[in-house]
Amino acid sequence: MRVIYWFRQDLRLGDNPALYEAVNAGEILPIYILSDYDERELGSASRWWLHNSLMSLNNSLGGKLLFLRGNPIDVLLKLASEMDINALYWNRCYEPHNLRYDEELRGIFPNCHIFNGGLLWENILKPDGTPYKVFTHFYRKGCLQGGVMPRKPLPRPANIRFIERKHKTDLDSLDLLPKVKWYRKFGNDWTIGEDGGMTRLNDFLNNKLHNYKLGRDFPAEDFVSKLSPHLHFGEISPNTIWYNAIDGRDISERNLDHFLSELGWREFSYNLLYNFPNLKVENLNQKFNKFPWVNNEDLVKKWQRGETGFPIIDAGMRELWSSGYMHNRVRMIVASFLVKNLMIDWRIGEKWFWDCLLDADMANNAASWQWVAGSGADAAPYFRIFNPITQSEKFDPNGIYIRKHLPEIAHLSNQYIYQPWTYSGKIDYPRPIVELAESREIALNSFKSITELSFNNLK
Repeated sequence: MRVIYWFRQDLRLGDNPALYEAVNAGEILPIYILSDYDERELGSASRWWLHNSLMSLNNSLGGKLLFLRGNPIDVLLKLASEMDINALYWNRCYEPHNLRYDEELRGIFPNCHIFNGGLLWENILKPDGTPYKVFTHFYRKGCLQGGVMPRKPLPRPANIRFIERKHKTDLDSLDLLPKVKWYRKFGNDWTIGEDGGMTRLNDFLNNKLHNYKLGRDFPAEDFVSKLSPHLHFGEISPNTIWYNAIDGRDISERNLDHFLSELGWREFSYNLLYNFPNLKVENLNQKFNKFPWVNNEDLVKKWQRGETGFPIIDAGMRELWSSGYMHNRVRMIVASFLVKNLMIDWRIGEKWFWDCLLDADMANNAASWQWVAGSGADAAPYFRIFNPITQSEKFDPNGIYIRKHLPEIAHLSNQYIYQPWTYSGKIDYPRPIVELAESREIALNSFKSITELSFNNLK
């Protein structure tokens, strides 16, 4: 049998269910299609990662990967006809446009084989058939008590037989890298590809998991996994992470459980996206459709550039711009500041993260922003507004993270590092763009107004 294997967000050979079955079925033609027809173009940082991930994958395949561009439906059907293909194999993706491609192809091509290669559990529903909106119920009851353990990882397929190609393609034809090589600063922090993902996992499990529950909240400490970009591009599967984590290490239950629950949050986000396909643009809590967001481009730009006058906010935004990454605790702080202190629509922040994050992921990004905004599933209560001063004092107690990313105030003592506007000397750093107590009160009153409006509409 002659088979096309379509790589998507599963850029690996190990624990790849669809690839494993395709290799067993016959000769394969491995391809990657950069789609010009998706509902959202890849962000700039993601394009850099994808370029390098495809390069690594192609090396693993001995240079046999075919790089194509266009509408995936048209590309696959044309290629299948030209190469006398009998079957198509791929792993499912859960973004709305990818699910549409799946349905269209199954309706046109008679021999499609689609597998789950990206989630531990697929579409977990409550007993009444409706989707979960509370994480703990989803994870503890729907997943862990659902009676189905995650699938165990598969080995790399052996003895892959490749179809001889009529023509070759070059990775550069996808034109993923921008003309201005700003991405050079990213390279030293990451080893991209399947082997890099496994190295990152092993380092985390051996050296960081033992202090994960407490250590993960401190951005100056290195107790987070940084597996998210490897997971998003499918260089490593969640099943591989799950079973390696529980494999006999002498780790306290609270650290292990907390780490596994983070995989559970990823599952929850995808479950939400699958059942609410407009998650990235529509409030799950529809009363937020009446929220009086502020339209202020100047405030948005100062937030994006790390020029708000609040050190923990500016450090986080500059870390994002310079590295394509931001510590998760800081992500929550900067997001809360944007939507609750500046009153800027969460969708603006979501778009900025989408363009700047190496691990930009439609499900995780949208679900997380809606969680912070209060408009999403199992959302943080709207009155929970992170105070950037107290958050930085608590989670960056020696100012190490702030000083790393804000060299212009690195010389300040701990007395002033969290509130540099109280320093009497001269520094080249902006004053706060908003008054925290006042902006908090405005945000709470705005939320109260839409709550009362929703209540009155029910009368």
